Amino acid sequence: MVSKPVHGLPFFPGTSFEDPTKTAFHRSQTLGYRNGYAVARRPTVGIGGDRLPVNQLSEAELDELANKAPFLMYGQPKKAPPAQFIPAHVTFDKKVLKFDAYFQEDVPLSTEEHYRIRQVNIYYYLEDDSMSVVEPIVENSGISQGKLIKRHRLSKNNVGDHYHWKDLNRGINITVYGKTFHIVDCDQFTQNFLESQGIELNPPEKMALDPYTELRKQKYHLPKYVTPSDFDQLKQFLTFDKQVLRFYAIWDDTDSMFGECWKYIIHYYLMDDTVEIREVHERNDGRDPFPLLMNRQRMPKVLVENTKNFPSCVLEISEKEVLEWYTAKDFIVGKPLTIHGRTFFIYDCDQFTRQYYKEKFGIPDLPRIDISKPEPPPVKQELPPYNGYGQIEDSVQNCYSLIPKPPKKDIKMLVNDNKVLRYLAALDSAMPVDKDRRFIISYFLATDMISIFERPARNSGIIAGKFLGRTRVVKPHSPADNPIYYSPGDFFIGAEIQVFGHRFIILDTDEYVLRHMESNPDQYSPEALSSVQNRVQKQEVPATELEKQDKADPGEPELEALIDTIQKQLKDHPCKDSIYEAFQTYDKEASGYVDREAFFKICDSLNVPVDDSAVKELIRLCSHGEDRISYYNFVRAFSN
Repeated sequence: MVSKPVHGLPFFPGTSFEDPTKTAFHRSQTLGYRNGYAVARRPTVGIGGDRLPVNQLSEAELDELANKAPFLMYGQPKKAPPAQFIPAHVTFDKKVLKFDAYFQEDVPLSTEEHYRIRQVNIYYYLEDDSMSVVEPIVENSGISQGKLIKRHRLSKNNVGDHYHWKDLNRGINITVYGKTFHIVDCDQFTQNFLESQGIELNPPEKMALDPYTELRKQKYHLPKYVTPSDFDQLKQFLTFDKQVLRFYAIWDDTDSMFGECWKYIIHYYLMDDTVEIREVHERNDGRDPFPLLMNRQRMPKVLVENTKNFPSCVLEISEKEVLEWYTAKDFIVGKPLTIHGRTFFIYDCDQFTRQYYKEKFGIPDLPRIDISKPEPPPVKQELPPYNGYGQIEDSVQNCYSLIPKPPKKDIKMLVNDNKVLRYLAALDSAMPVDKDRRFIISYFLATDMISIFERPARNSGIIAGKFLGRTRVVKPHSPADNPIYYSPGDFFIGAEIQVFGHRFIILDTDEYVLRHMESNPDQYSPEALSSVQNRVQKQEVPATELEKQDKADPGEPELEALIDTIQKQLKDHPCKDSIYEAFQTYDKEASGYVDREAFFKICDSLNVPVDDSAVKELIRLCSHGEDRISYYNFVRAFSN
């Protein structure tokens, strides 16, 4: 029952009274769900639905008000992001605690020892709290040593608890699978780690020694009285067992026919002064894989004089036939060594051999000699003289490979594509017939080729047309192995051009050549540039005459020869009289041009053979842009 104290009276028993009329004593709900999550909320009414006297705050709100800082000008300061979570297997990866310990093992079946002390190393892996016990291997101990307990979590008691790094310390015992290990010491990393975690380490202890092992050591150290000898082979065997000197040597046999420079490894065994020579094989060397050139044996250095003529190739050499054997002091890096008639040059050795020579003979450092031979200078390929057939670039490719490849083209082909320089030239000849012959020389900037067309002259008796196809022309008196070709700088008014025995003199040029020379003045001499400028200025005519010349001659060197050829082929064509009138019907402005669509429509109505190769070439020369074609020169090919 809830009691309500009376105002002014202390809250003691007897001073508060119960409300007899109150029958509801239930508490308001403080748990609810919001967006599918269970959340807590403050009660709005008291017990039994009574109104709360004050608006009480939760503990979280009270803590927030107590710790709330004043607002800044630009709002509440932002909290620093929480530190990134790093799992334990990443933090403690490859971090291992190492403890030195030992355990006592009973030996019941021996009269010389009753127990045995075995030293072990206990490893604790921090990444997964696993442990392993490893016993260092002792040579000739007769005990199976190595990993005694493989890595896993070790149980500490029967409840199921496992050993933790907090349970390990110096001077304590741990029991694992019935064996009690006593920890005596740890390494520096383990000590630093445990001290950083607040664990106070016990002082280190001395490792316990096995009494039977110490007893055997005392027996071996007892003084022995042995008659001294000049050389004790047993002592040498026990002292230098498994100690081998390794030398790297070569045998240079290049003076003989088909001789090579062979590489070998010489092993000198210190235990019995024997020598073994191994051959060094390389991949794909083409030799039989014989590992040994000479089996392990003692090598004679000086023989008895009477044995030089003895057939030693059949019989083995005995000690009576040898005056001196090879020893370790005879193998020196940088000196030749003759073994059974072969002279080996020692150029290097391994690190153990260097240390041995330093301690035994006082040689501080054996040098390493570079035996690599310098590469011979590359032989310059001599090309055969040019035979005059084809271009020299194509002929040279046959000297580089069995299957010739086309020569690589220059990048200037992309820059100077469709750029042609045209010149009017006359043939310099002693024949009177050749005085009136005129030629159009075209120089193609993309390929440095020259083509020559002869202009037709009526009643000359000479067939005009192509005089020379596209080809590169070599200058006279040019060497055959390194020819010099004509360049744009060699063409100007008044220049002499010699082409395969024919001499041409340049008489005139067009304005495009002048513009090209002015844009590239470094390719021409000042005299050549001034000659072309003066010539073009003298030939300036009124604009009306230039338009007539454009209608009559578009400037194509092949045009005249092509028109003459088509006239001969189509001299009996029935449409030659009406073709001009048909084009004039479509050309109402008398501009001399018609659309490409109207042009082919007229040719189709008059049965003009537009599929002929010569007619196609004429249409290409008469085209101006992509949509307009000049019909003046086209009609000339169909008129007498």
